[in-house]
Amino acid sequence: MSTYGYVRVSSIDQNEDRQMLEMCKLQIPQTHIFMDKMSGKDFARSAYKSLVKKLTSGDLLYVQSIDRLGRNYEEIQNQWRTLTKERGVDIAVIDMPLLDTRNGKDLMGTFLADVVLQVLAFVSQNERETIRKRQSEGIAAARARGVRFGRPIKKPPENFAILIKLWRGGKLPIPELLAQTGLKEATFYRRLREWRGAKG
Repeated sequence: MSTYGYVRVSSIDQNEDRQMLEMCKLQIPQTHIFMDKMSGKDFARSAYKSLVKKLTSGDLLYVQSIDRLGRNYEEIQNQWRTLTKERGVDIAVIDMPLLDTRNGKDLMGTFLADVVLQVLAFVSQNERETIRKRQSEGIAAARARGVRFGRPIKKPPENFAILIKLWRGGKLPIPELLAQTGLKEATFYRRLREWRGAKG
């Protein structure tokens, strides 16, 4: 029997220290700790897939909480069922001792664990949907205030008209023109059309 740990944060700038500390307390070898830095919307995660390939019957998998495993109600239950029922792996959720498949393997224990799992999986997905809704509402409100998203528009330099004149006269090759304007070719032609339009 081997013991493994799975750690997940939603993005690169989020901190995984709390989860890693718990794995260290449980004395799980570093080589047996798998970590993803991506959304929990599904299980298409490279570290998680590598972990699943390693897991065999009798192994024990620790996760800090159900939402670290994932945030999709159906997917969480499918993965849990696949690992525990089909693969014979035990799972222990550190923040929820009731979700420890080593305990209560009788009918009542299994029933309670299934109920708790369903509730927590629902809460996890609901939190994800609430976060997404707040984000979209925040973006819509910011746009209404005139906030622009995406890359800032690259403006042509002040001597753009002079550079165009030199380019048209064949005195400034396009590569040198692009170097002096700091624009990519497609952007240059777009700014050129805008410049012509502004001139009327």
